[in-house]
Amino acid sequence: MHSLRLLLAALAFALGIPAQAASIVYDSFLHDVAVGTITSGTTYKCMLLTSSYTPARTHSRRSDLTNEASGTGYTAAGATANPTSWFTTDTTNHRTQVVYPSVSWTTSTITARYLACYAALGGAASADPLVYLNDFGSDVSSTAGTFTVNSSTINFNTP
Repeated sequence: MHSLRLLLAALAFALGIPAQAASIVYDSFLHDVAVGTITSGTTYKCMLLTSSYTPARTHSRRSDLTNEASGTGYTAAGATANPTSWFTTDTTNHRTQVVYPSVSWTTSTITARYLACYAALGGAASADPLVYLNDFGSDVSSTAGTFTVNSSTINFNTP
């Protein structure tokens, strides 16, 4: 486990999500993985936020997220989005990846600017570690339709 912690701490990472204006991996993510706060068996959720939220890489817990979206067909605290692959190695491109699936809310009327994903540990929002944030670039809405956010891949590039 110690060598895994050193490896994870040494990795430089970039979030590669096509068709998004800007996206971030929260600074605390690798630390939370390295110390075992979040693992492959953890339940993950993604929630929608309005344009009133001010993104900051230094946010570390769900309680740091403000201005959650609301609307018909949307459940507070978001939808489950467990990774479809957890730290898989790509030796061709010299990186390790975590892939989160697309999430959607059917028959919904929602307006959102951001999607924030976190590890849902089952307790208080102050204990749920943040993973990443997708910025859609502007408000996106659904009206009695399906609001879908495509899958996201976090790439940890090795030197």
